[in-house]
Amino acid sequence: MLPITEKTLRASFVNASRKEVSDLTLPAGFETLDWDRLDYLGWRDPKIGRRAYAVVPSLDGDLIGILLQQATTSPRSRAQCAWCNDVTLPNSVVFFSAKRSGKAGRNGNTIGTLVCEEFQCSRNVRRTPPLAYEGYDLEAARQRRIEELQLRTASFAAEV
Repeated sequence: MLPITEKTLRASFVNASRKEVSDLTLPAGFETLDWDRLDYLGWRDPKIGRRAYAVVPSLDGDLIGILLQQATTSPRSRAQCAWCNDVTLPNSVVFFSAKRSGKAGRNGNTIGTLVCEEFQCSRNVRRTPPLAYEGYDLEAARQRRIEELQLRTASFAAEV
């Protein structure tokens, strides 16, 4: 992901009011983020308990900012993140919903997904996968997981 400024980040939101965007708290250490190791920027708002944000590069390079709301209940069984698809997750997965942009969102339409609770997807896909068989190209598999994460997050953002 390319580095972004606070102004660009705030201008990218498609499903939030101006008040919600002005009230958002930037992620801790925003100025020192390692942008090369991020496929999207996701964080939870420390001031508003169940609110979270994701800024995702679209397939054509534009940024799409999404305001997310965590569900009040947790999945009954161990869930799999829909973005990183990691089956050996070292973290929890929660359900987030996002109000759709435009008229659909004003009518109350939402879209939801299961995502790593603290948005660790970029870190998860960069871990070396287990050796599947003799001669398995671990680096190619890791690179494929990174590309698939980018595609899934961009697809979700496009749906908002």
